[in-house]
Amino acid sequence: MAKNKIIGNPTDISMYSNQFSFMSRPLTRKLKENVDAVILGVPFDLATTGRPGTRFGPSGVRNASSNLGWEENRWPWNFNVFDHLNLVDYGDVDYIPGKPEDGLAEIQNHATQIINAGKTLVSIGGDHFVTLPLLRSHYKKFGKMALVHFDAHTDTYPNDNLIDHGCMFYHAPKEGLIDPSHSIQIGIRTDYEKESHEFQVIDGAAANDLSSASIVESIQKRVGDLPVYLTFDIDCLDPAFAPGTGTPVVGGLTTDKALKIIRGLTELNIIGFDLVEVSPQYDHAEITALAGATIILEYLYLLGNKRKTI
Repeated sequence: MAKNKIIGNPTDISMYSNQFSFMSRPLTRKLKENVDAVILGVPFDLATTGRPGTRFGPSGVRNASSNLGWEENRWPWNFNVFDHLNLVDYGDVDYIPGKPEDGLAEIQNHATQIINAGKTLVSIGGDHFVTLPLLRSHYKKFGKMALVHFDAHTDTYPNDNLIDHGCMFYHAPKEGLIDPSHSIQIGIRTDYEKESHEFQVIDGAAANDLSSASIVESIQKRVGDLPVYLTFDIDCLDPAFAPGTGTPVVGGLTTDKALKIIRGLTELNIIGFDLVEVSPQYDHAEITALAGATIILEYLYLLGNKRKTI
């Protein structure tokens, strides 16, 4: 496949000057034909039940991504993703502060526009509630999806108050957006109703004991042939690796294990991705924001690797 870069190699760009976009990609809302994937910031934290602050997650992750730009061929992929994947940064969803319903509508409007343009959407939250409107937008194009969900919490808690970051995956199956019988949750380490829970769960303790390869195998077996939506709540990681989040829970995954699992998902048809719940004000030395930026970049390498082999 011919090289398809929009701008120069990230190594040509300063790691600290004019860092307004993810990996210093072009900041634009022009969804040109040669654009493959789009970063969308969703600075929304009006659905939090604990510590607020994830509205600053998109800017924190973007700033931390500057630390990833010096490496031309990312280990262990041995190629530059931007030689094969045209990525732009769309900027942030804007909404009326204090009106979560307006945020909900704006997220869906922008996401639908990007998806309908034939681009792969990569979203940075924001609290985890943002996944629900994102799923709605993806459903319009892809139909019912399998969900691969990294988290410390199942987020399936019954709640008729829709705007709550703990009930998205209670509502999503009811709306027919995802098929829980083909969905899997990794890293869970808080209580849930096991008898009625339809999702497969690899809890935090099991995930830490299992090999990354066996977890990848379980994911592949569970999702089958359905299109996959991948959502990564940063609190899936142990607070030692991600202190900057609103609801930290000890006993989580390491960044190494999370990256190995994502790196292994080469056989899945992943049609959308979000990284959520980064709260920079609780972070230390950008540990959490850097983890989030690196997880996003690892997903981009999955996309780039597929395009590389076309």
